[in-house]
Amino acid sequence: AQYFSSPTESHYVDILSFLFIIEEINKDPDLLPNVTLGYHVYDSCGDPSLAIGSVLQILSGPGEPVPNYSCGDQGEIAGFIGDVSPVTSLPIAQLLSVYGYSQISYGATNPALSDRTLYPYYVSTGLNDHVQHVAIAELVEHLGWTWVIILVDDDDYEQSKNLRTEITKHNACVDFIAALTGDINTNRRTLEHIKQSTAEVIIFCGRLHQYLRKVRFTEASGREIDFSNLINSPVKFQIFSWYCYLTFEIRQVYVGEYVWSGSERSLEIQIEKIFWKKNTNNQTLKSQCSANCPPGSRKVPRKTAPPCCYDCISCSEGEISNLTDMENCLKCQDYEWPNQEKTMCIEKQTEFLSYQDDPLTLAFIVLSVVFILITTVILGIFISFRDTPVVKANNRNLSFILLVSIKLSVLSVFLFLGRPMDITCMLRQTSFGITFSIAMSSVLSKTIMVCMAFKASKPDSPWRKYVSAKVAYWIVFVCSVIQILISVIWLASSPPFVEHNIHSEPGKILILCNEGSVVAFYIVLSYMGLLASVSFIVAFLARSLPDSFNEAKYITFSMLLFCSVWITMIPAYLSTKGKYMVAVEIFAIISSSCGLLFCIFLPKCYIILFKPEMNTKQYLLGSSK
Repeated sequence: AQYFSSPTESHYVDILSFLFIIEEINKDPDLLPNVTLGYHVYDSCGDPSLAIGSVLQILSGPGEPVPNYSCGDQGEIAGFIGDVSPVTSLPIAQLLSVYGYSQISYGATNPALSDRTLYPYYVSTGLNDHVQHVAIAELVEHLGWTWVIILVDDDDYEQSKNLRTEITKHNACVDFIAALTGDINTNRRTLEHIKQSTAEVIIFCGRLHQYLRKVRFTEASGREIDFSNLINSPVKFQIFSWYCYLTFEIRQVYVGEYVWSGSERSLEIQIEKIFWKKNTNNQTLKSQCSANCPPGSRKVPRKTAPPCCYDCISCSEGEISNLTDMENCLKCQDYEWPNQEKTMCIEKQTEFLSYQDDPLTLAFIVLSVVFILITTVILGIFISFRDTPVVKANNRNLSFILLVSIKLSVLSVFLFLGRPMDITCMLRQTSFGITFSIAMSSVLSKTIMVCMAFKASKPDSPWRKYVSAKVAYWIVFVCSVIQILISVIWLASSPPFVEHNIHSEPGKILILCNEGSVVAFYIVLSYMGLLASVSFIVAFLARSLPDSFNEAKYITFSMLLFCSVWITMIPAYLSTKGKYMVAVEIFAIISSSCGLLFCIFLPKCYIILFKPEMNTKQYLLGSSK
């Protein structure tokens, strides 16, 4: 036998256990009848070359070992038991697979040795390293550690790579693998490297089976042990927390256990019993390369860094993350939008000129009602003083038509307010277009009749036959019917409809009216602009007529205001969205209607109410001379 000069206590216990079990087997005649077991004990000292030499010595017999020759004369070799380390067990298994001798390892569980094709005579009673790696990885995951260091013996580096692979599968990363060697300077540099790391957890991946395994040599129940399946037998690890006091007393406290049985596994741990190396305020010690990305953000990997080292950025517009450390944010559905924290999708706000809690709608309602009241009052004044010269001067019936059409135009504003519906979408543009075209037609008719009346005042003028109320009414009728036909064709071919615009403004659903045919919409506006332009030109040419017919001057101003408002409105209308686009059109309707009402009718109301002496036929005839 060969031994270390100063053998460790654990090795000595292994030898005594081996001698005891051999003696027990030889005493029992039922186990191996007519067979007596003998043994040779060698110490490999963890050296592969020494381990191979010991095996060859046993195969060759006493004296100098000779490969392929056996000089022994006492009994047959039944098999080999050993080694505890995969570093020495692997070359032994490679050699014995050639000679066909069985090998039973009581510790080594290198996954490579499980290959029955390469090592058909090798079995192990040791704990499965894979199970240990899974247990450690699941413990690391359970405690929320994502950034650890693996510290190994110099001859267990291969096992440490397998452990790192398993830890990586459980969403954690290894900063580096450090090996403890026999060189004190190398070990000192390793410890300095560990101090510089941001990892708070070090995993010792040495020969854990030396401390965890429990070998049972006999079974009182008589259960037959199948070595080929022993590696898959249920395993139970106990988890202890070790404390080192100032008196150098070391104490271990049971904190949990890990049970593995085939596909089933369970981890139970009492975290409150664990004593951490630093004050954590009764919380689990954190060991992370990067802080957790809270809900509302996502992880962005750093270049050339492990997956556990990352930056956190807020989710993009329209996306959320409702869990910690999400790698990708979730996109909200079309009718949803993230809340302010970007942790959940909520229903998008709808936007339109609502009758509830919208100051813009309230302002338009107030303006419209006031304007309608003013128009009604002026209409009442004109009806009351319908037989006075000022009212009769320029065809009072046209004035009544103009006032009513202006009032209807302002009333059409209410079709633009509230939640759009298909019927309101179809009516609002067409109703405004028709009523305002009637107003423009009335203005145009008034302007033309002013010019015709002045020309007919000359002796033997051919214009006299055209100066009649019928001509004025025909002008209004024809000009209005054209707009009505345009509107009917528009509604019949491509009517406006309600549209839910979910893309124009983030977080909002713009409920608006799609005009159906943009061409028809601009034809309606263009026709009103044509009537206003003709009225402006005719009124401008007639502005120098005698004072009794000076309504042309006021029409000029009103048409100038109308054209200015609508020319300004078009670019503003095209550059806005949602309810503000509707608000621009409403403002244009109210402004242009105010221009007509105030420029044409306020001067007359002033004369009727405050200058009655001017509201006489003699004054009008006198001022016309």
